[in-house]
Order: sequence, then C-alpha cells, then structure tokens
Amino acid sequence: MNDRNNQLVTPATLLADSFSNAQIEAALRILKHLLHNFPGATAFRVLGEKLDQIEIATPKFTLLLRDPTVLRKLVFGRSPLPLADAYINGLIDIDGDLYAALGLKQYFASFDFSLATRWALLRDAWRLPSRPRNLPTTPFGSGEFAHKHSKSSDQAAISFHYDVSNSFYQLWLDKQMVYSCAYFHSLDDTLEQAQENKLDHICRKLRLKPGERFLDVGCGWGAMVCWAASHYGVKAHGITLSEKQYEYAQARIQAEGLGHLVTVELRDYRDLEGESVYDKISSVGMFEHVGLANLPVYNSTIKRVLRPGGLFLNHGITHDEEGWQRTIDTEFINRYVFPDGELDTVSNIQRRMEQTGFEIHDVEALRPHYALTLRQWVKRLEERREDALQYVGESAYRVWRLYMAACALEFEYGGTGIYQILASKPGGAEAAVPLTRSDIYAAS
Repeated sequence: MNDRNNQLVTPATLLADSFSNAQIEAALRILKHLLHNFPGATAFRVLGEKLDQIEIATPKFTLLLRDPTVLRKLVFGRSPLPLADAYINGLIDIDGDLYAALGLKQYFASFDFSLATRWALLRDAWRLPSRPRNLPTTPFGSGEFAHKHSKSSDQAAISFHYDVSNSFYQLWLDKQMVYSCAYFHSLDDTLEQAQENKLDHICRKLRLKPGERFLDVGCGWGAMVCWAASHYGVKAHGITLSEKQYEYAQARIQAEGLGHLVTVELRDYRDLEGESVYDKISSVGMFEHVGLANLPVYNSTIKRVLRPGGLFLNHGITHDEEGWQRTIDTEFINRYVFPDGELDTVSNIQRRMEQTGFEIHDVEALRPHYALTLRQWVKRLEERREDALQYVGESAYRVWRLYMAACALEFEYGGTGIYQILASKPGGAEAAVPLTRSDIYAAS
C-alpha cells in the first residue's frame, strides 16, 4: 500500500516554507548517524520542489520524511515515539512492509553512540526548528487521561476508543463483530471461523446450560451474549459503556429474534446490583480498562453477583513487566488508543483473583492466536482503506493501522500476552468443573 499517493487530510501536505540547505544537510547527517547500523542498505535523497522532503529507502520499506524537524525530537528524546507521532499526523509516510518499518522502534530504543557522535547529533539537531512548520494546531491524540478510573473518566475513555464508528469497525472485524483475540484451530482458519471458535470455546469452558443466567461484562457489539443464547439456550445479559456498541447490540438482538433470551444495557460494572444473580460470567477484553488499583473492586463485584459454585472466565491482555510503568509502549497506547488502559503480569492478575476468594481452575495462554488475529485485522483494514476514510479521518486510520501492526509484533515477540483464566466462586452443591477437561474439546 502506498500512502504517498494519497492526499492527507492534515495541513502537513501544504509545505509552505522550505528548509535551508544547512538544515537539510544537518538532517541528512543525523539520519546517516542514526541509521548507520540499521540492517540492510539505506539510501537517502532529498525530494520536493523546495528540497524539503527526505526519502529514506531500505530493501523492505521506504520512509518519506515530510518535515525533518521530527529528527530534533528523536535526537533529544532518544525515543522512537516522535516517529509514531509524525506518522499519525502525516509528517512521515511508509511505503512497503509496515512490519519491517516497525523494526525501527527496537533499533532506536537500543542505540548507543560515542561521546563525539552524540555531540555531533545534538549540534545538528539544534539547527532544526523546534516545531514542525505544518503540524495541525491540535495534533491527533494530543490529549491524555489521568488514570483516575472514576465512572465518568472510564465512560470517556471507552467512548474515545469504541464510539468512533460502528461502520468503521465493520470494515475489518469478522461478521460477528468480535474485537478480541480469535481462537485458531489451524493456520488455515479464516478470521470468521476463528472468532466463532473463540465464542464457542468460552461457552464450553463455562459449561453453559439451557436456562442458566449468563452475564457478559463489557459485551461489545453483543457477539458473546447472542452466541451463548442461540447456541446454548442461556438467558444472557450484557453491559457496556459504549453507546454505539449498545445501539448496535440492541438492533442485533431484535434482528436475530433473541429478545426473549438476551438483554443489554449501558452500565458500569461497579453498578451491578444484587447478589448471586448469575450462574456464569464472562469478561472478554474488558479488565484492561479497569485500572490496576481497581482490580479488587472489579473482582469483588463479579464475585458478589455470581452464585456460589458459579464459573467466571476472565479473558484479557497481560504484560511481561509488573505494573504499568511509563514507557514508549504505554505512552503510545494511552495517548492514541486506550486512554485509561493498564496491564499487569498474568501472575499478578491471578493473585488478585485469589485474594478476592476465587478458586482458579484453568489458565490458557492465547498469545500466538492474538498475533494471527491482529495481522488479519491489519490486512483487512488496509484493503478497505478508502472505505475507512469515509468514517474516520486519515490520522485515525493511521493510528489503528500502526497500533494493530505494532501489537502483532509485540505478541509475536512475547512482550505482551493474553490469557483466559477460569475460576469459580466457592460453594455450591456440585463441583464447579468436571474431573477432566475432555468435555471442552469433544466434537460438538
């Protein structure tokens, strides 16, 4: 896909003022220092009528640097985040293998130079203007959330991500509209099949039975509650904070004739009422939004509304480091994608569940499955780029493309994981799960 052949919606395309020859030469020297050891031959050339764009060519991808002032932040900050900012706001374009280009992240995060080279880089960086000349007054993603995780801030954070456009998500999600890790029985599975596999895998783990009361916390566009009701005969209820997801789910329930079995509502999980209301509960791709400090409240709320002996399946993303420290990755995610998102290690997530009183039965790692899912999403989004731009701006399209591709690599490298944790609330007349797990994998 060639982004350079498409006009950007930001003012970055309108390069009104040229850079001086001295500034262009300084930018080229910086690039030669920075990319000296980057794998593969790298060539530079200056483009544009005013000699204000630099093409950086490698065997697998080409970068078009529309404003060399990006390099100033890169040198002073010693972080690849300015490259992501520049790409999202139209100051850099990527032509070729996006995944290969994302290799620059690890490269820039780890480079080291002699004192003489550092001085040369800083001297040239000072020659460049401190602010890109054509960046929008309010760049995309410039606002960040405070991680207070109040009900109002969580509502705003969910709206920021999910209330973009249902039609936009429909372009690249599967027909069930599942926005979480799929479950591939084989590499030949389509995304459609793998997402249905996942929905059914969760239902089997929960041992859903006709007539049981089932709750899905963070129900998205209603895929889980509708699948559970139509295939397992449960009375399903879903809650979400996204108004657009709620509207879609309501229409879906009516269209599928499931109004007698399925309900959804706009509700914060902290506002769930009653005790022992549900027999089984799932939470898929939701606890990442809760906030680490709020996990005790989250777990205790789930336990309160679950009957004794009932099963709870917690499906979510984890991190390879404890806590949610400020890093390149976390800053990017919170700035552009999930404003209040926080991750922790799977061991800490389990420990919090046990401290609440849950008994852990099974833990399944799905990391390779999410890498496959994300690559499918990126491919489908790229194929529908022109359609996507009818619903979101160029910058938003770039955020999703870059974010999902970068996440695919993180799951492949192992820096990020995803687990399904099956637990039960103590009590109940019968065993929460069978003696073996053969029932999960038996032919349906």
